[in-house]
Amino acid sequence: MNPCPPPNGARTPRTVFGEAAEQYDAARPGYPGQLVTDILEFAADGPGLTALEVGAGTGKATLAFAARPGLTLTCLEPDPRMAAVLSRNCATAAPEVTVVPQDFETWERAPDHHRPFDLLLSAQAWHWTDPEVRWSKAKQVLRAGGTLALFWNDWYVSDDDLRHELIAAHEHRLPELPPHSILEKVPRGSVMGPDSWVPRELLADGGFTDLTYLQYPTAHHRSTSGLVDVLSSLSFYRLLPEATREAVLADVAGAVDAYGGSVRLDTRTGLFLARTASGRYPEGNHPSD
Repeated sequence: MNPCPPPNGARTPRTVFGEAAEQYDAARPGYPGQLVTDILEFAADGPGLTALEVGAGTGKATLAFAARPGLTLTCLEPDPRMAAVLSRNCATAAPEVTVVPQDFETWERAPDHHRPFDLLLSAQAWHWTDPEVRWSKAKQVLRAGGTLALFWNDWYVSDDDLRHELIAAHEHRLPELPPHSILEKVPRGSVMGPDSWVPRELLADGGFTDLTYLQYPTAHHRSTSGLVDVLSSLSFYRLLPEATREAVLADVAGAVDAYGGSVRLDTRTGLFLARTASGRYPEGNHPSD
């Protein structure tokens, strides 16, 4: 049985991923092992480290962290369809992970769990959180000196000729290119770089220290159908009228087939690290009060 969509039925960029949860799980690239190591070392990895993952999706980052010894992981995923795939993946590979089908902004820990987290991580999801809440909530759930780790993938078609063919296919069907896609070496919607909104907001908040930025280059290969699944999992394509989406994806498939049915996606993963400068909010000063 397929999990039910969000109860209000709204189709927004934040909520449409669940429509393609299986494609997302199969096609989206994961994250470099060195990134996981660097985050845990920054967080003073050791026995008893507790972590909260925000917007865990289907577990593209979850399983890599859960595989590290001594880490206790709680995952928040607001879309029930994505959370169902996440729970299935964890049941097989990481049964000790706790999956909570709820959004970060409204989630509260159970009354009998008072210890703040050592680490808050978010993979490809922090931009969907409420900017009026996210930083204060992060400080609320983290211990003093706790680690915030936010990371994203950018990926693009490495073959210039094929990428130009794919751009032409999009321009034939659409009034504009997607803001974050495989078509640009530096996507317009990218958060990469030390001058993006992520460090600006972190510094403006004033509650974080030791801001660090790292990048990790990797490459991923996808078949024609695999590339179509990647695009089908992106919110831009999910929100297109169905006929338009199918036409664009058919043109993409035809272009990739003409180039041998395989594509290399050059990927860079950008990681922002910081520590809380102070601990949890005092009682009665919850950020939602």
